[in-house]
Amino acid sequence: MILSTKEKAIIGSLGVLIVAALVLQYTGAQWVPASTGGSATGNVTVTLLKNAGIMIETGDARIYVDPIDLPQTYRDKPADAVLITHEHGDHYQYASINMIQKEGTVNVFPTMMSTEIARHDGVGVAPGDEIMVGDIKVTAYYMYTFSPDGTMVASHPRESGYCSYIIDIDGFTIFHAGDSKNIPEYEDLANTIDVACLPLGPGCQTMCDTEVVDVVDVIHPSYLIPIHYTEDSYSNFDRIYKRQLDARDCTYCSLEEFTSYGFETG
Repeated sequence: MILSTKEKAIIGSLGVLIVAALVLQYTGAQWVPASTGGSATGNVTVTLLKNAGIMIETGDARIYVDPIDLPQTYRDKPADAVLITHEHGDHYQYASINMIQKEGTVNVFPTMMSTEIARHDGVGVAPGDEIMVGDIKVTAYYMYTFSPDGTMVASHPRESGYCSYIIDIDGFTIFHAGDSKNIPEYEDLANTIDVACLPLGPGCQTMCDTEVVDVVDVIHPSYLIPIHYTEDSYSNFDRIYKRQLDARDCTYCSLEEFTSYGFETG
């Protein structure tokens, strides 16, 4: 079991129609929160991109998860690996993936994304599969949603085989949940995650509000970086639930888009 290394880490800087509507709306201006501060120093940095996108950088590698709407300057930040959680347009974007390619880039998709795997000469994975990106181990994990009251079709059904990802950098672990609810499989991640990147809503698509706190209770990460939120879902969590993280010894890392936190792990 990989134990949390918080002592080594420091802060550096209903249903399918709703999904389709939000994806279409995403091309407009997007509100972002104020950063809680920090710098990009550290031997591992996590940068918040658009929506649920993140970029992880170490001294030897650069890994993207769900990159979309990347500025042209990111052509100078090519990927060693690109990890895609699922095919929805606010997580998968052909142009952004192509922008950050270099010789040897590994493009990883859930196995159900066969068209995209062929298009990007990619690798298909299912929950439980592992791949190596240099010395970094990437493990695909479960990602799905369900209707809380059973009245709506799940926008991310379990049977689709969508994937979250655990990125293990010499024992320092970063978890990207994708679009997921608080699912039973998280119990197996208890005390193995250092940085959890969790969505804040909307609740029809992902975990939100007290569900996020419940996931923290199950996984026990040292740090939480919020991803995939609306103005309302972020403000609500910040106002009501953020203070609950302090009692759980979990540091809340709020980032503006294209800003970073650094973690000293060695």
